[in-house]
Formats: sequence, structure tokens, C-alpha cells
Amino acid sequence: MNKSADRIAGKRDAGKQALEVVAGNGLIDRRALLGRGVMLAGAMGTGIAPSAAGAESLTDGPWSLEIGEATPPYQLRSKFEAKVVRTLSNPNNEPRNSHARTPHHLLEGMTTPNGLHFTINHGGIPAIDPEQHRLVIHGLVKQPLEFSLETLSRYPQVSRVTFLECGGNSAPMFSPVPLQETVQALHGLVSCAEWTGVKLSTLFEETGIDPKAKWLVAEGADSPHLSRSVPVKKAMDDAMIALYQNGERLMPGNGYPMRLLLPGYEGNMNVKFLRRIKVVEQPAMSMYESRTYSQILPDGKAYRFYFLQEVKSFIANPSHGMALQGPGLYEISGIAYSGAGRIEKVMVSADGGTSWGQAALQEPVLSKAFTRFRMPWRWDGGPATLQSRAWDEAGNVQPTRAEFIAVRGELTKPPPILSFPNQHCNSITSWGVASNGEVKHVYA
Repeated sequence: MNKSADRIAGKRDAGKQALEVVAGNGLIDRRALLGRGVMLAGAMGTGIAPSAAGAESLTDGPWSLEIGEATPPYQLRSKFEAKVVRTLSNPNNEPRNSHARTPHHLLEGMTTPNGLHFTINHGGIPAIDPEQHRLVIHGLVKQPLEFSLETLSRYPQVSRVTFLECGGNSAPMFSPVPLQETVQALHGLVSCAEWTGVKLSTLFEETGIDPKAKWLVAEGADSPHLSRSVPVKKAMDDAMIALYQNGERLMPGNGYPMRLLLPGYEGNMNVKFLRRIKVVEQPAMSMYESRTYSQILPDGKAYRFYFLQEVKSFIANPSHGMALQGPGLYEISGIAYSGAGRIEKVMVSADGGTSWGQAALQEPVLSKAFTRFRMPWRWDGGPATLQSRAWDEAGNVQPTRAEFIAVRGELTKPPPILSFPNQHCNSITSWGVASNGEVKHVYA
């Protein structure tokens, strides 16, 4: 055997090793995703593998035979992506809360496009004139100050990629039976973006803070004047007055022209349309922190002032509502994140948690941001139950649903899908794959 043949045989042997099953029901070593795309393509099964073709097989489509449209001043996405949209709880703009959920099953990567970022608005979206809007910092400070948008733009700007998650995201998982809903309906109240603005600690250097101050009360300029209490310690750490979202000014539904950004803390605390920060000794005990975001636990105590969004993951593809097109090789893909820091690892199971294989984490892996995980899977056409479980760098691990409800309890009957009476659900999500390829939400 010559050297060329030796190299080919070596690559073939490496390919066989990388495609070895590492857990039950066909999960494959994650190394198969690391620079071995050709090998994976050759192993793909029914309906997935690319077909062989020569240059002579290409024909000109109608778009190749005519001049296209002129370039617009603001680029919109292709008309063929019109179905990639948020789901709305209040499309008729009735005077009540409205939610727009991110379609995670239709997205890739780690950041969420601005137009698809989830939003919740308690009094509609105000049309705020940025020239007239002001932010006031007062209370237990040495020098109360007022900031315009133009004033803030003169301060040093910082950027960070971080997720935002509603405290009520995944609340349908409190249901005693698995609701047959998509990943968008179950987990669509979380998104991730690059945020740019001024560190709150920089502004506090200007105003000064009384040593007695332990809290601040942030208030929005929307009609409910939503307010939340935030520890000063968090404000002096990584809090930001966000002015930009993915490089452009904040979207109206995400707080234009400025919002408070508290990386890793529950979404409601990241007050939008920010107009006031009052530095105080004690929390304000506003409606949103004393009632709305204050779930009663099974032991009768209130789950109050628990700010951190716990370590969590979910598989976005395949997920409920999808259908696998015959046995063969597939990629399991999903999202993991933690308010406590970076994701350390994600394990994936195809047999309902009986065995696990470690997924590949797509770079970059950032603190308090989405981490995309991927796992190759050879489906043999039989029933399967897909799960993911995440660990963060602080040592926190995502609980099973049984572990979660043992501490947090569950509802006595299925809730309306668009309501979230319970908060901070981070238990494992399970997708059941039937022999016909259909994927449904199950408890395992």
C-alpha cells in the first residue's frame, strides 16, 4: 500500500472512530462535528445527503434572467422568510399585557435579530420623542443629575452580548400534563443580543452614592410607570444603560430610547423606557415585585427577590411540530445559557435520560449569553426521547422536571398557554420522536 492509500485509510479509520455511538439510541461522538463535514455528509441517510451533480445540471432560474430590485436605504429580509415571525398574544392591541415570542426553531447562532427579539409590554409601546426624553438619577446621591440621550452619548460606551429572559418564560412546564406546543410557545420569552451603552457605575461616579444606599428603584416612562428594585451591588457590577441593540438604536418594543440592562437577571427588572433611578435604603415593594413576580411555593413561602435566571437549555431542532424525514443522520441543535456565567457543558440524551453524550459547544462561549450546542444523532426509525441538560461554570446544573417540581410544585390543571402564573422554570424539556418521525412535547 502506497503512502496516499495509507492516508486515505487513516482518514477512514478516524472517521469510523468519530462516528462511534457514545450514548443510547444513536447519539454520536461530538468530535464528528469538528472539521469532518465531508465525512458526515457521506454517512447521511435517507432524504438528507446531498445529491451528486455536475456543472452541466445547473439551469438559470428566472431571477438569473432579469435585473433585480434596487437596493433600499434600509435592508429588509427576503420575502421568502416571511414565515419567520414572532407569535403574538395581543395582536389587536387591546389594553392589556402583550407578548411577542421568539421562533427559536427557525433561528441559528447565538444572537437574536432585533425584529424577532421577544418583548413584553404592560401598557403598549410608547412613542417616545428621544429629544425630549430624560433620565434622572436622584435619592441617596451626593449630586442628583439629569441625562439626555445626547448627554449619555458623550460617556464611554461599552458592549456585551447577553440574554434577556422573562421570569415567566417556560411557565407552561408547570402544567401537570405536557402541553402540545412548539418551542416558541414554551420557551419563546428569551432572546440574546449585543447591547451597547453606558455602564451605570460610570454615571454613579458622577452622582456619588450615600454609603447607606443598598437599593435603587428603576422606573419606566410607559403608561404603567413600571418600576423594580435592584441591589446597588448589581448596579456597580455589570449594569448598563443600553442605547443600542445589535448595533442600532433599541427597538421600540425593547425600550427605545434607553433601558436598564442587568445581565443574568430576570427580564422584568431590566426596566424599559428608563426615565428614573432613585437610590434608596430599602426595596420599594412595588406591585411587580410583591405580587406579579412573587410566586407562592408549596411550603407557603413566597419566591420573592430571586433575581438570577438559572442555568437552562432546550433543544430547538428537532422539536415539537417537526417531522423527521426517515431514518438517518441528523444534527440535534439547541440553546443553553445561565445568569451565573458561562456554560461549562451540555449533555444530550436520546433515550429519555437513561444515557447521555456530551454535545459540542459552538464558539464563542460567553458569560450570560446564549451558547449554541450541537450533537450528531443517527436515528434508526424507532421511538426516541430527546433531552438536553446544561452545567454552568459556577457548578449549577439544570434540574430534571421531577427534581424541579419537588421543590417548586406544579399547577393542578393545564394553564392557558399565553399566561405565566409561575416563574423561573428551568427544568429539562423532553421531545418524543415517534416511529413516523413526528415530534411531540412529552414528560420523561
